Amino acid sequence: MVFMFYTGLDFIQGGSADYENALILAGFGKFHYLLLTICGLIYANTAVGITIISFVLPSATCDFKMKSEDKGWLTAAPMLGMVIGSYFWGCLADTKGRRIVLIAALLLDGLAGLLSSITHIFGLFMLLRFINGFAITGAMGICFPYLGEFQPTKYREKVLCWMEMFWTVGIILLPIIAWFLIPLTFRFSYEFTLGSIEFSWAFSSWNLFVAVCALPSLVLGIGLYMFPESPKFLIECGETDLALEIIKDIYESNSGRSRSEYPVEVLKRSEKTNSVMDTHNRSIRTLSMRKPNHLKILFSEIWDQTKALCKTPHLKNTILTCIIQFGITSSYYTLMIWFPELFDRFEEYEKRFPNTPASVCDVSSIVLDNVNGTLVDDFCGGSIDTSVYLHTLFIGLACIPTSFWLPLCVHRLGAKFFLISSLLLAGAVTVGLYFVIDSKQNLILSCVFEALTSMAISTVYCVMVDLFPTNLRVMAAALSLTFGRGGALVGNLLFGYLIDLNCVVPVVIFSIMLFISGALCFFLPSTGSEALD
Repeated sequence: MVFMFYTGLDFIQGGSADYENALILAGFGKFHYLLLTICGLIYANTAVGITIISFVLPSATCDFKMKSEDKGWLTAAPMLGMVIGSYFWGCLADTKGRRIVLIAALLLDGLAGLLSSITHIFGLFMLLRFINGFAITGAMGICFPYLGEFQPTKYREKVLCWMEMFWTVGIILLPIIAWFLIPLTFRFSYEFTLGSIEFSWAFSSWNLFVAVCALPSLVLGIGLYMFPESPKFLIECGETDLALEIIKDIYESNSGRSRSEYPVEVLKRSEKTNSVMDTHNRSIRTLSMRKPNHLKILFSEIWDQTKALCKTPHLKNTILTCIIQFGITSSYYTLMIWFPELFDRFEEYEKRFPNTPASVCDVSSIVLDNVNGTLVDDFCGGSIDTSVYLHTLFIGLACIPTSFWLPLCVHRLGAKFFLISSLLLAGAVTVGLYFVIDSKQNLILSCVFEALTSMAISTVYCVMVDLFPTNLRVMAAALSLTFGRGGALVGNLLFGYLIDLNCVVPVVIFSIMLFISGALCFFLPSTGSEALD
């Protein structure tokens, strides 16, 4: 990436320019690197927030007295929050603004995470992790459009693809933090009586782990106050003067020159912007949710945008992205969350039966004893084996090559190539998980699966920034996320119930989902060559 400033201003007429040319004149530099950094850290934080439960499962088994079904419900709780939260945050971001909604989602996630770290009541912990999922999906769904709307067309797709590297950083950091904190042996406990009821409270290493992982959301939410609202969103709201002031700030940051030297004096409005201003006579962003008449306008705008997603020319892309997200997310988030649990079970199996080959399904079945027809978890009381942290770290490290390959080659090969190839290969790898016979083979396929599917998820987000116009972009992403998180919710519940009974069923289902998603990507239009609408 290099600094670019145009000396030829032929596209400026009477001191006015459209948004794309205004961005080009602002240059590409310091501001964009800082914005990529904070958006990337937000994306890395979502990777931690979504997969943190994978280390809580084996760590908190005793405190919560969890069986596999309970673990399935616990992994499903944040996914249910994501299902409900995705469209909620998307609607807010497309009416109230990207930045303020992103800040609210991050702060809510951080607060809920801190509260969940100090509870030992299983139901309350599930509720707080539900709130975590509700909040973190807002951050995930908004950070890509927010980042993309600041980028000139020439750089947009490549910059968005670099977000995959930050996801990889999050996946790498999580097992490192867990490895450092969870093996600690401290435990603070306190018992008290309220009336005739006795209560007990404890704080151990896994609680500290949950608390530490919640802090970045609070820090990033506060840090985002230093960044502006998306100028493109402001233009769509009719606030072109404010959008121009932000672009001048970007120009000053990138060039080191005075804002007064910026050659554009007026930003051209789109037809959609003029229509909004004619209808509401004010920016939709300034409408108050506390006033009934303003709230009616907001809901009307949300409903109009929702209907627009379900009509031509957007209906085809809406359906495709929703189904693709469902297929990818149901497979990815289920297996990623359960990988540490499966690694733990493999270690337990190989200790009991050294040099005895076994598939994932065989390993899962031996950790349970059938006592009077009741399945009893045999792991309570044991600590997570060191190799589990190491194997999970290897999964994150395996994503580094694809994290570089995607942004460096996306212009040459196209986003569709990465989507199709990664999903079809990931489907084949998922089938291969059924045939592994030891922990090493399981680790290798798990690494390949993570690298391929995480790249596919990031690529889908990149593609969606180009597929939909500004006024529908976040809402379209939110709708597809809703379907995706619905798939993750079903997948985690299904896996939790079937892993000990008939684990071949979820393996087959997830592989089919990935194959279908890969095939559907053939029907997506090519992206990355046009200016944002």
